[in-house]
Amino acid sequence: MNRIAIVTGAYGAIGKAIVRGIAEYGMEVILVGRDEAKLKKTIQEVMDLFPDAALGYAAVDLSREREIQAFAEAWKGPLQVLVNNAASCPRARTETPEGIEMQWATNVLGYYWMIRYLSPHMKEQKDARIVNVASYWAGGLTFSDLEFKTRYYDNDESYRQSKQANRMLSAGFATRLKGAGTGVNACHPGDVVSKVSSDLGYGGSDTPEQGADTPVWLATSTEAEGKSGHYFEHREKRHCPFMNDTKGVEQLMEICEGYSEKKAV
Repeated sequence: MNRIAIVTGAYGAIGKAIVRGIAEYGMEVILVGRDEAKLKKTIQEVMDLFPDAALGYAAVDLSREREIQAFAEAWKGPLQVLVNNAASCPRARTETPEGIEMQWATNVLGYYWMIRYLSPHMKEQKDARIVNVASYWAGGLTFSDLEFKTRYYDNDESYRQSKQANRMLSAGFATRLKGAGTGVNACHPGDVVSKVSSDLGYGGSDTPEQGADTPVWLATSTEAEGKSGHYFEHREKRHCPFMNDTKGVEQLMEICEGYSEKKAV
């Protein structure tokens, strides 16, 4: 049976390269993102390089729980690989229709909801893997004001705390999904010129392929099989104090679950 992978943020610079890398490896890849036209264009671009690639797409707003839940409920069959890569980094503070700050909703809750709703499809699959694209540029998580409601919104600070949260969620889900046989890891991709880096005011020295190398390696390689609860840079496991903060990890998991509980009322 062919292995199936989902890649979110699939039409960004790094996302496209991740899709290409996984498709070249031979997996069926489902591209997920908000813009259907961009998803279709990306599929055509990948097909031009790999005519035999097995590709599909789903237009999903990854800042909105209801859309993620609907996507997961409509999913048919098993799933072996989930790559959470989507990110938003608006220069001004914006909110989702549900009133959640956009970076927190997309970069953190989007990861949380994708794992929460899709992990049942991965249960007891051979070598099931979840890869959370985080960053070395992480820190400053402020539990008292995660959505910048009282402090001045700075998109760089918001991005950094979201990447810290991505690492911590990886640790939380690695523990929770261990019994289901699903590995969960986080990684720094690479410094690539992208919409996110441009919104942050940064450039980039890596090609998209270099940036996608570690996520693709974690998603496909035999060397990464069985690994879980770790943070990687350049295919190397690195110490992550955020993931080792057990109390903070549990607090974050409870907070993320709380968003769903509030919306269900």
